[in-house]
Amino acid sequence: LGGVLEDLGDLAGARAAYERALVIFEKAYGPDHPDVSTAVNNLGNVLLKLGDLAGARAAYERALMISKVAYGPDHPDVATAVNNLGRVLQELGDHAGARAAYERALATISHFLPKDHPDVQIVQSNLDALED
Repeated sequence: LGGVLEDLGDLAGARAAYERALVIFEKAYGPDHPDVSTAVNNLGNVLLKLGDLAGARAAYERALMISKVAYGPDHPDVATAVNNLGRVLQELGDHAGARAAYERALATISHFLPKDHPDVQIVQSNLDALED
């Protein structure tokens, strides 16, 4: 529901849905489960769109921590979390931090996927846009 509301432009509704999903996942699985990481990441995405950069950063950092513990540092889900953290760092004006995050995400995801894969292209595009 959160994704649909977000796609429809109802960011407040999406935020509420993502927050509700997060509570449910935390109760069902505990605070450090990979599904919690996904819910936190989704919340971070909508917070970023709402302009809550501090909230988005905290969400992405939590998602990254959970993913690293669950999967290890060199997993595609970790790369996604690092890429998202780079996005918020870029919005915060920390271009060096964003560059480092994008480069790390690109190195990780490129290990698993070919250069022409959409997930690789997203990270590469983020890095390219930073350098413009």
